[in-house]
Amino acid sequence: MFLFPALFVLGLTVFWPALQAFYLSLFSYDLLQPPQWIGFKNFQRLWSDEVFWKTLQNTFIYIIFVVPILAIFPLGLAILVNQKIWGIRWFRTAYYVPVVISMVVAGLAWKWLYSETGLLNQLLQYSLSFVLPDSKLPTIPWLTSPNLALFSVMAVTIWKGLGYYMVIYLAGLQSIPAELYEAASLEGSEGWRKHWDITLPLMRPYIVLVAVISAISATKVFEEVYIMTQGGPLNSSKTIVYYLYEQAFQNLEIGYACTIGLILFLIVLGLSILRLFFTQFTSSDTPTL
Repeated sequence: MFLFPALFVLGLTVFWPALQAFYLSLFSYDLLQPPQWIGFKNFQRLWSDEVFWKTLQNTFIYIIFVVPILAIFPLGLAILVNQKIWGIRWFRTAYYVPVVISMVVAGLAWKWLYSETGLLNQLLQYSLSFVLPDSKLPTIPWLTSPNLALFSVMAVTIWKGLGYYMVIYLAGLQSIPAELYEAASLEGSEGWRKHWDITLPLMRPYIVLVAVISAISATKVFEEVYIMTQGGPLNSSKTIVYYLYEQAFQNLEIGYACTIGLILFLIVLGLSILRLFFTQFTSSDTPTL
């Protein structure tokens, strides 16, 4: 009975729409005509859709490059800002500021930085002018090159997520008793060695949590792509969520978009099950205090 209100709200807002999406994936539906039953033809179309496989590839590339960085670098930042020195709260705030900035604002700002006349290209040209003073240096097409567009968008995701995951690690670091580090010092473990011996083993559940959360977030990335590249050039930065949006709201192919959404649901479900598995594994394997 206590769970009923929450389950009722979840049923209306999550479970029922999910069942409707699966139901509509079996129809041809474009909002302009009544749904027409086509069975599994949407899945057959998805199987032969080269753009879908390209977006799926881009999504997994996003995960492969973004997740390790967001699992490692924020831990280093958390260790640095966990020190008891003057002004450390200012650094914590500075690292967390990108998290509270709207993605629309961040995307537009980075789009300006990446432009041909933007700050990044100007700084590169100014730096290289000392090495090659008499030559005209070309600008780097950060967002217009098929080889660079996806990685340029990844940089914005990493920049915006560092502070968020740093706070998660910081909470874990502050739960470790200081006596363990004092005992390690008596045993000769100093500097970064004590973090290898104490911090990493005890932070393993947090590392798994951050890795899985960042993987799910990378799977569902949309705003950066929409604001900065619109999936281009040549679908090189188009992710599976952006492709779903494109099919549903630009092409009005709701049934096909629901089919793509079902694949996305299965991917996120797999990552969530992986998180539960690794959480149980790390909790049983982590040494007790």
